[in-house]
This record gives sequence, C-alpha cells and structure tokens, in this order.
Amino acid sequence: MKETKRKLLAIGAAALLTTALAGCGSSNSGSEPSASAPSGSSAPTESSKPADSSQAPTLVWWTIGGQVPANFDKAVAAMNEYTAEKIGVKIDIKVASWGDWDTKINTIVNTGEPFDIMFTNNSKYSQQVAMGAFADLTDLVQSETPELYNFIPQKVWDGTKIGGKIYSVPTYKDSSLTQYWVFDHKYVEKYGIDTASIKTLQDLDKPFRDMKAGEGRSFYPLPLTQGDGFNGFFNGYDDMTLGLPPIGVKVDDASRQAVSVLEQPDIMDGLKLLHQWYKDGIINPDAPTKTEADKGRPFFAAQAFPGAEANWQITEGVEKYDMFPIFGPIYTTSTIQGSLNAISANSKYKNEALKYLQLVNTDSKLRNMLAFGELGVDYDPVDGEKVIERKTDTWPLAAYTQGTFFNMAVTKGAPVDQWEQVRKLNDQATSSTNLGFALDISELSTEVANTKAVWDKYRYELLTGASDPEQMVPKIVAELKAAGMDTIMNAAQEQIDTYFQ
Repeated sequence: MKETKRKLLAIGAAALLTTALAGCGSSNSGSEPSASAPSGSSAPTESSKPADSSQAPTLVWWTIGGQVPANFDKAVAAMNEYTAEKIGVKIDIKVASWGDWDTKINTIVNTGEPFDIMFTNNSKYSQQVAMGAFADLTDLVQSETPELYNFIPQKVWDGTKIGGKIYSVPTYKDSSLTQYWVFDHKYVEKYGIDTASIKTLQDLDKPFRDMKAGEGRSFYPLPLTQGDGFNGFFNGYDDMTLGLPPIGVKVDDASRQAVSVLEQPDIMDGLKLLHQWYKDGIINPDAPTKTEADKGRPFFAAQAFPGAEANWQITEGVEKYDMFPIFGPIYTTSTIQGSLNAISANSKYKNEALKYLQLVNTDSKLRNMLAFGELGVDYDPVDGEKVIERKTDTWPLAAYTQGTFFNMAVTKGAPVDQWEQVRKLNDQATSSTNLGFALDISELSTEVANTKAVWDKYRYELLTGASDPEQMVPKIVAELKAAGMDTIMNAAQEQIDTYFQ
C-alpha cells in the first residue's frame, strides 16, 4: 500500500487517542466512563419522535453477557416503552453466555437464523463479512443516520472497514489495549504480595503457590474458564484481525514476519507454566469445561482502564481489588475492531436497526438503561445522567458491547478524573509495527474456516493449562497446517509486504 495510506492510518490512530479504554478482554469488565462527550466530537441532538409509535417493529439483537436476571424482561420493557415513543423501534435482546457465545453466534450465522443486530468483534468480524452475513452500511449510515455517522470520528469508521466498506457500527470508546492483572486485596495483605515487582507470568508463581499453601487444597489461586483461558495470553502478537491466535506478527517485529505463534519460545514457555499450574492445583481442574466464572475470584487478568476495579468489586462481591497494568497500552487494528455491532444482510429493518444504534450512541437515558439495567432496581441516579449508584450485581449485559461510553454515566466509586487517566494511558500507547493492516480473507475463506475449527478443538485445554504443550502443540500445528495454515501465512506475508512497501 502506498505511503499516503500509511500516513492516513497513523493519523487515524492519533485521532483515536481521544477515545477511552474499555474492558473488552474480560468477561466481567464493565467499567463506566463519564457522560460528557470528548472534545472535538459532534454533540448528540435529540432524535425526532415518530408520528406513530404504536406500530413499532421489534428488532432481535444478539449480544454477549451473563445469566439473565428475573427482572430482565421488565428492564427491557422499560427500554422499549422509551424507544417506541422516541423513534418507533423496540428491541428483543438475546443474550449468549460468555461460554456459549462462540458456538451460538457461529450457529446463527452458519444456519441463517434471523436476527437484526449482532455484537461481533475482531475474532469473528472479517470471517462473518466474507460469509455475507452482514449488510453493507457504507451509504445507509450516512443517509439514514447522519447524527450517528457524524458523532463517531471518521477514523474510527475507517478502522472497521473491510474492502473499503462499512459493515458495522463501531463502539466509540477505545482503540488501544492495556492488560491488567487483578488480585483480591485480602490475599495481597495476607501473603505480603508485592504487586509492583510482578512483571512476567513467572513472577506470579510464588504468590500463587503461597496462596495455595495457605488457603488449602480446594482453593484455586488462578480460577479459569474455557472461554477466556488466561486472558491476554497472546497480547504480544498482532493477529491481523484474523481472529486466529496461532497466526500473527510480533507487535514489535520491525520485519513484520507472519509466524506460527504457538511455536514461538515465549509462548511455549507460558504454556508450559500454565500446564504446571494446572497439574499443581493452582488452576481449577474443571477449567477446560467451565463456562461461567464464579464470583469472588482471588486473581484474574483483563483488558481494562483506571477505575475498572470499582465495577468489578460490585460484580465479584469483593471488598477491594488491587489491579496493576502488565502490558500496553498498545494499538493494533484488532483493538480498533474490538467491539462492533453489525446488521444482518437479511434484516427487513436495516434502517430501523441503524436508528436504534444511533439512539444508543446519542441518548444518555437509553445508554444507561442498557448498561445498568432497571432504574430504581439495578441502579439509581446520583448526578442526573452523569453518575449512577449500582444497587445490584446481576445485570448481565456488558457495557463495552453496546455503544459509546461518552454518553454513559460513571459508577459511583470510580475516579472522578477517570477519563483524564484514560487519556494519559492512550497518550503513552505504542503501536504495533503492523498497525493499519487487516488481512483480506476473501480468497481464504475455506482455509480460515478449517483452521479455526482446528483451533476450537484444542484451545480450551491448551489455554487453561490442561494440555501438555510439548505434546499438544506439535499435534495442533500439524493439524493447522493440514487445514491450510501455511496458505494463510503465505498470503498474509504477501499482503503485508505489499501494504508496507
């Protein structure tokens, strides 16, 4: 690709510095930003009220989240009463659990099950677009929802494009990734854990073993589930938006070589350590099959930003969490595509779906209901739409999947300068040497589908430590190669070399 394009993408990354870092990598993340829009953005204006809201269509929105609480239908009904009056659209929110999301969403797309809106991310997006699952919104988003199009910066839209076209509404919040490790403070105090000295995976070994020895046989210092494994394990490699961790480019590799990630020494060392922890009872024995995390985890890893612990303390039922950054902040094309909402290519209500997403991104009242649940039951306002106090820990929807954070309330207890802290983090963000590049898989659909199927067979056991990597990695790599990994890697290298020439 020409130098001009690279410069534009670099400018795009800079433009994204005004956005906020969200907890996209954690199944329990959901920290909240302030309600004020960032400087330089178009201020949202009230959507026009429809002439007749009694005939409002109900759209199906598939998203990811936790177990649906008893008041879920009541909370959604309150949203629908508001949006039917506001824009003549209602929503039927379908929640795929954290552990079932991969399988459920794949089934929906592969079978053509009807839906209108679907949360997606960099692990699935390009493949779903290649399959024709999502509508081309390039012109529609400008003609039907100009308020939404103008509110989200052009460079954020550009970061979600595939083949120059828009197939999703990006979540205008963050573009960089910062990984945190999080300890329950009571164990930090009890076992004298010096979190400032923890820099690597190996540095976790002593505190984990101290906790295990002190708390007993049935206590697991590193509780894992199959969906996450050890969250952020592959952060050091840019997956080129492929959503297939075994293929990537090391984020600081100036030569931009596509490699077999599982065979890299740093990854093998980490996998061996996970396996040792699993054998020694540091990791729970049911990790490869466990789909939902228990509350009150003594330790976990998550993508996040300053103040996220205020929300985790509520959802986990923990008095205090100590969290510290371990990786990043860093920009990759995949982090820009970390949270997207697409519209079905077969939806009868594409215009209405876009208008609903526009309202989510421009209306604080709806935004807070989606993020926090039923007003007066799950949360109470403290300062209008700007600060709320959460009353329950059962609302299942993940705020980072829905829309911008810039019109959403801060949770009471989060830092008042939360956004300034986030901006400082983003100011410090480095860039992957491969930033701006997204692998074109239009001619690789079969190989991508086959290699992902192989990876899905083994990843739960590998990333929870249940498998011996010295035995399993060669087996996995052999199957990946038989499924077309070399073809993908060769195509990736050709595209990278052309893009950055």
